[in-house]
Amino acid sequence: MMSNKEVKTALKSAREAIKNKEFKEALKHCKAVLKLEKNNYNAWVFIGLAASELEQPDQAQTAYKKAVELEPEQLLAWQGLANLYEKTDQWDFKVELPNVYQKLVELYASSDKNKCYEVIKKLSDIYQSDKEYSKLAKVWQQHIQLKEEEAVDKKELLQLWQQMTHLLSDCLNEEEQDNETQNYLITAFEKALVLMDPVPGEEHRKASADYVKCLSKLPQEEAKMKEACESMLSLYPTQSYPLEILCSHYLKAGIHNEDAVNCFSRLLNLAPNSGLGHLGLGTKALQEGRYKDAIKDLAQGLKKMSSSTGWYSLAQAQLKMHRYSDTAASCSQGLTMCVSGDMELRVRLLKLRLEALVRSGVEKAADQALETFSQIPNAGKDPVLVALKGRAYLNKGQVDQALKVSSELVTSNPNMAQGLALRGLAHLAEGQQQQAEQCFLKAADQSPDCGEYYFLLGRLYWDMGEETRKDRGKAHTHLLKAAKLDPQLGCVFRYLGHYYREVGNDHGRARGCYKKAFDLDNDDAESGAASVDLSMAHEDMETALTLLQSVIEKATPGSAKWAWMRRGLYYLKVGQHQQAIADLQAALRADPEDWVCWECLGEAYLNRRSFTAALKAFGKAHQLQPSSIYSVYQTAAIKQTLGKFKEAVAEYLEITAQQDYVPALKGLGECQLALAKSLMEDCRDGGAIDLIQQAIQNLFRAVELRPDLSCLWKLLGDACTAVSTVSPIRAQVQVPAPLAGVDPHTESHKLNQAQTLKVGERCYARALKLMPEVPSLWYDLGLNYYHQASRPCPTTEGDQTSPSLLLEKAQQCLKKAIMMDSENHSYWNSLGVISMSKGLENFALAQHCFIKSIQVESSNVVAWTNLGSLYLKKDNIELAHKAFKIAQSLEPLYVNCWIGQALIAEKVGSYDTMDLFRHTTELSTHMEGVKGYAYWVCSTLLDKSNRDSELYRYNIVQMNAISAAQVALSKYTERIQFDPDAFIMLGYLNEHLQLKRQALQSYQRAVELLQSMSSTEGLAFALGSYGRALCTSGQWEEAVHVYNSTPLQELSDLSGLALAYCKAGLIPESINAYERALAMAASEKEKAYILTALALLQHRQGNLDLAKTLLFKCSMIKEPILESLLCLCALGLVHSDTTLATAALTELLKQGSGSVIEQRCLLTCTLLALQGNYSAVQREASRAVHSNPGNASLWALLSRLVPQYYPKKANGGAMAGHVACLSSMTQGKRALLYSGVNQLASGRHSGEDNHRNALKTMQRAVLLCPDDPATWAGLMAACHTENTSCYLTGSAPCRQGLEQTLMSVVSKKVRTVEDIERPLAQSLEGWVLQQAVAGLMLGGQLEQAEALCSQVLNVSPEHPAVMLSLRQVQCQRLLVASGGSVLPDSVLEQLSNTVVMNPTNLGAWHWLAEVYRSQGLLVQAVMAYRQSLQIASQLGLHSSQVASLLQLALLALEPCMAGVPGNDWKDLVLEATTEVLKLGSSPMALLFQALLQYVNKMGARDTRRLLEKLVYVPSQDFPVTVVQVASWYLLRHLHAKNDQELMNVLLERAKMYGDQRLLEFHALLVSSS
Repeated sequence: MMSNKEVKTALKSAREAIKNKEFKEALKHCKAVLKLEKNNYNAWVFIGLAASELEQPDQAQTAYKKAVELEPEQLLAWQGLANLYEKTDQWDFKVELPNVYQKLVELYASSDKNKCYEVIKKLSDIYQSDKEYSKLAKVWQQHIQLKEEEAVDKKELLQLWQQMTHLLSDCLNEEEQDNETQNYLITAFEKALVLMDPVPGEEHRKASADYVKCLSKLPQEEAKMKEACESMLSLYPTQSYPLEILCSHYLKAGIHNEDAVNCFSRLLNLAPNSGLGHLGLGTKALQEGRYKDAIKDLAQGLKKMSSSTGWYSLAQAQLKMHRYSDTAASCSQGLTMCVSGDMELRVRLLKLRLEALVRSGVEKAADQALETFSQIPNAGKDPVLVALKGRAYLNKGQVDQALKVSSELVTSNPNMAQGLALRGLAHLAEGQQQQAEQCFLKAADQSPDCGEYYFLLGRLYWDMGEETRKDRGKAHTHLLKAAKLDPQLGCVFRYLGHYYREVGNDHGRARGCYKKAFDLDNDDAESGAASVDLSMAHEDMETALTLLQSVIEKATPGSAKWAWMRRGLYYLKVGQHQQAIADLQAALRADPEDWVCWECLGEAYLNRRSFTAALKAFGKAHQLQPSSIYSVYQTAAIKQTLGKFKEAVAEYLEITAQQDYVPALKGLGECQLALAKSLMEDCRDGGAIDLIQQAIQNLFRAVELRPDLSCLWKLLGDACTAVSTVSPIRAQVQVPAPLAGVDPHTESHKLNQAQTLKVGERCYARALKLMPEVPSLWYDLGLNYYHQASRPCPTTEGDQTSPSLLLEKAQQCLKKAIMMDSENHSYWNSLGVISMSKGLENFALAQHCFIKSIQVESSNVVAWTNLGSLYLKKDNIELAHKAFKIAQSLEPLYVNCWIGQALIAEKVGSYDTMDLFRHTTELSTHMEGVKGYAYWVCSTLLDKSNRDSELYRYNIVQMNAISAAQVALSKYTERIQFDPDAFIMLGYLNEHLQLKRQALQSYQRAVELLQSMSSTEGLAFALGSYGRALCTSGQWEEAVHVYNSTPLQELSDLSGLALAYCKAGLIPESINAYERALAMAASEKEKAYILTALALLQHRQGNLDLAKTLLFKCSMIKEPILESLLCLCALGLVHSDTTLATAALTELLKQGSGSVIEQRCLLTCTLLALQGNYSAVQREASRAVHSNPGNASLWALLSRLVPQYYPKKANGGAMAGHVACLSSMTQGKRALLYSGVNQLASGRHSGEDNHRNALKTMQRAVLLCPDDPATWAGLMAACHTENTSCYLTGSAPCRQGLEQTLMSVVSKKVRTVEDIERPLAQSLEGWVLQQAVAGLMLGGQLEQAEALCSQVLNVSPEHPAVMLSLRQVQCQRLLVASGGSVLPDSVLEQLSNTVVMNPTNLGAWHWLAEVYRSQGLLVQAVMAYRQSLQIASQLGLHSSQVASLLQLALLALEPCMAGVPGNDWKDLVLEATTEVLKLGSSPMALLFQALLQYVNKMGARDTRRLLEKLVYVPSQDFPVTVVQVASWYLLRHLHAKNDQELMNVLLERAKMYGDQRLLEFHALLVSSS
């Protein structure tokens, strides 16, 4: 008892501990219980619970299992075990959990039903996740039984059965089918269906559908499935699902009995788009041989649902219909859908695909066929497949392989039809038709039911030639038998169609056969095209169009070319061009390389007037087929239509070069005639005559080929008549001899204008003979007669037909044309013009005709203008003005009516006359308008009093009248060559435009014409103008002769004669002529000009005082002229008379005329230079530029003066030259040279600026002025600069060896300059020699330099400058050879003598001083520098003075820097630098002074001040070298003074400006201190 009590106490303590979650205490109490009572159930349960909470699952499981063993029917341990398994994630626990649940279900079933249902739910979830459907079914069955025992309501039971069906439905998808589970599932469905209410109802329908679906997955339940489907259909007759299940069952089972067909039909009735229904009916049609229906239904069914068996059936049907490409595609789809397990179906699909690919006969398909063959298992053992493989080789063109395969087949299977057929095809490929025939016959014997072999025989017989084709027993018989055996073989019917069309001549049967062939194979383009062609040939357009429409509707883009093309041609034929274009474009998408189709498309575009598109189409056709001339002809014809006559001529010539094609010759003649007319409109008569001549030649070639064509004769007449427009002198035409009426054996004959017109008359007559009732030909003939009558001379010596008779003929022809066509306004107008002509002058008839023309065509601008001309001729100004006004309103661009208005304005004296004439020249070139405008321009120019008027500025300046009139009048004189007035006006205009040669020619022609006309007054004027033109062109002797032939009664003639005498060197005669002119002069101004000219002549003869007297006399006149003051100032400058020059310049400046601003500036600068004020020279030029920034001449002058007088501003001088280049092309050419010289002066080379440097500038100058020797000399200097830069930088010069070449070019150019510039040019030539020698010396080519000097001396012995250069080279060679040793006194004396021979050569004195310095002869060097300074001062060379002084200072500075005692050298440095600074600012002089101060007093404050002035100077004029040298010595000064602060400032500046050498020098100073 004591023990039992302790157990209870311990259990109670354990329960309390668990309740308080003191699980370890609970374990202690339980263990105490187990010590007392080992099999205590509660103790083990508590241990399991405590261990579970302490996360000791294994101990808990052991405890629970021990408790279960002790009392298996107790719930507590099972519940604990279930809880343990649920909360612990161990696989072994999960495995045991269903068993525990199963035990709990048993225990709960009798005690707690709700707990039981909960456990069942958990158990179901486990079975469902583990897919243990059998156990799931049993436990769910147990669940339902418990519910039934509780007598639950019907609705709850239904839900349970439905849940059971949902839970078990997945078992049908398992690979291993469990019959027991399936039975449970069927039972669940049946129970659920029984319990459902209402019936029929939506819930019941869904359940029935699920039941049917379930049964469809159970093959053994076929009967139940059919019963369920029928039951469902009876309840729900509109539902297609049960029928779909049945149809699917029939398809899978391959059942196609009456029930199956009925089922398929019922399904399609309910669902017309059902894939199953169509597949079923298609399969049935395939079995029954209805292949077309089978293809239709199967294809439709497969669109809805894809099935490998369906694709196989479709491929079978397509193969039977010989649609091989479709078959191959269907097989490929089937193979894609085929599951891996269905190997048999896969093999069948591969075999079918192989056969389809082989029978398609396409080479590309052959490779696919061979690949397919390799995929078929054991294909090599199947002779049928091997035969297909052999045919694949044949399709690829590998006949040898095919023969090899066929030999093997025939050997192994001698009677196999496929092998024999393969052998026959191989023989056929080799061209062995007899052997092929034998093989095909044997194959047909072996397989007499195979239509293919009979077709092969029929085709062979057809291809063997005419004999076998016509033999009915061969080709026809075998083709018929093939058609009977295989009525689906379309190619059989195609060949039968060929037979009936070509042999039987039965087009009806042929059409039927072709139609049958095309119906069987819509890809058979040959049959379709033949059927359409036959239908169209029999005018059965409806049938043809229907067939074409059906093909086109089905066609994909890029196919059915034949159909598109034929329908396009039909539309083209009936005039529906837009539809034709669309169809032909579609045809070309199928075959873009079809040139015929491109031509047809071009025709369609052409008919639609789409010329650009037509051109492209014909161009493409010609590109594809170059031998076709039709495309070229149409291209040319289109270009002719578009007015592109030049391009059309090129195309026509391409055709005529190949053959004499009459349309091309006709088009060529028309185009050449049109081009000639356009040239004649522009007065380019020479080119027009050439084209007319070519047109006549080509049209005559066409006439020779087709003399029966009236249009060709008409065109020939037009070409011959066209010469009437040009000048008779120009109208010399080469005409074929037969056409000219001369010996036909000669090639051609040259005819004049009259003869050519006569030929045109005969051509029109020939055209009229062919077509006498054509009014336009009578019109053309009448115009020809009119043009013949309008000529100034008779036709020929033998034909003296009078103009009046010709005009009568012209009238009769025009009347004839009007009788035939009285509604043509052109005929009436032309008759009026002829009636108005001189010789008839029937003005009443003319007026009637013009009015009649206007009545016929109210907007007839030509007739209105002619009517106005008639009224103007009769002096009826008012009516004329009205007529011209109406014409202007009808056509504002018609020039003749404007000319009429201008003539009226001229007649009444209107201010608008010149404007009207100018407007006529803008509209077109008309002779009357051109001459009128030129007359008014010349009249305005001759009136010198109107220069400042608004009218002059507008009419002449703004309207660019002079050049416009000159161009127009040039065309006039080209056309009308016997008008002296026109040539005089043209010469006058050419003079104004500075066209000297053209002016001379015009005046000469005018003189020739006037001399033949005996016009004294006009001849005198023309001779004076001719003489003036001769003077302008420099032909002085001829000018003297011409002036002397004039009466010399005009001042202009006398002054011109005087000028000619002067230029010809006949000064006394010139003075005499001027004196005669002075006596004739009427005004003071004229006298002033003549006196100035006389002064110039007196100065030229050395009479300086007389010249001054004459010029002073000019200045005393009331109206002094600027030219006399200019001459007086120039006279003072030439003779260094600054007083005279200053006085004249002062007077000149008072005049203030802007026309001589350049001369005034030049004279002022020259005067300043003469006075030695060099800096003022640059300032004066700059001031002038500032006042006149738009004057390019002043910019050029500034650029020219800067390098000579103020080289410090060379950069500015270069920019001034650049501005001049941009402002004026005339000034810019020379300014470019000045700009380059400035860049040379500033040392601008490519190393500094790759784009703007002296070399680039000089190259441009040479390009613009290749005849100027100065530009070539500048180029030589620029090359020397570039080479020097390369030597200084250590790089190799790239412009060596150019010296002699450039020197020869300069020498050549110098010989072509004018005499007045010859001295300067010769000086330039000497400088170039020195430059060449310097360049050779710089490059170390001393031998070449000496040879060059010697070569020049051979031509010019004892030439001082050349001798100097030679001595310089020889001296350099001596120094190089001796290593810089002392030169002998004799050599130094010889060098000194050579320099003395060139006293004005400052460079020579500097060179001699440098030689003395190198020899240590410093005193002699000083003397040489002083001599150069004296010469520079005498010559007034500012820059040379500075250079000499600086060289002298540098020479004296060297001894000072070396520490030579004494003050002589120091004084010399100060003297030289002071003189330099007097001449202007000089950084170099300041540097020398600073260095001298550094030498004298290195640490003094003045030393730092002078050096800092150079280092920190803000001016950009200081060279970098000066600044760097000054920085160097300033650093040494500051380092010696230990002034760290100032040194830091200097070093910072060095870093800022990148002076690396100064920084390195500072580092050396720091390291050495």
